[in-house]
Amino acid sequence: SLSALSSSKRTKSSPRHHPASTNLPTLEECLKWKESFEKLLSSKYGLCAFTAFLVSEFSEENIAFYFACEEYKNTKSPAKLSAKAQKIYDEFIGSDAPREINIDHETRDITKANMLVPSPSCFDMAQHKIYMLMAKDCYPRFLRSPAYGDLVCQAKPSTKATKQQQQEKKV
Repeated sequence: SLSALSSSKRTKSSPRHHPASTNLPTLEECLKWKESFEKLLSSKYGLCAFTAFLVSEFSEENIAFYFACEEYKNTKSPAKLSAKAQKIYDEFIGSDAPREINIDHETRDITKANMLVPSPSCFDMAQHKIYMLMAKDCYPRFLRSPAYGDLVCQAKPSTKATKQQQQEKKV
């Protein structure tokens, strides 16, 4: 959950322990996010940073929709599928959707047709379009953003990097 970041700040810290440092990813982790969009999304901290970036760009509905679909596909109870599908459709796809996602008419029509008999795959096409939009558009902008640059600068050096720096100092 996104609240996990702030929860560690609330814990009392011993005098020698800097509380903010526990909230930072390692430099290694930050740099992994550049390798692929999947690596960014699979990192708890990366996902938080990317979501915050989307919020700043007023496009957080994309990541919200993507994860709503992931959760929907994992719904075990067929009885719950229909209600969950309707909730996702009303929130992200319908004509008066408060968090309307940017998909083409064809995808919208196919998704609407899929709603007649909701199955775990009824949002697959729309989810794929939104994933590709984020991967090709939002993700590269995130990597170029000052927010990402700041994270890399503030990141805790990983243990490997620290050892390298210590060796370089000796030379």
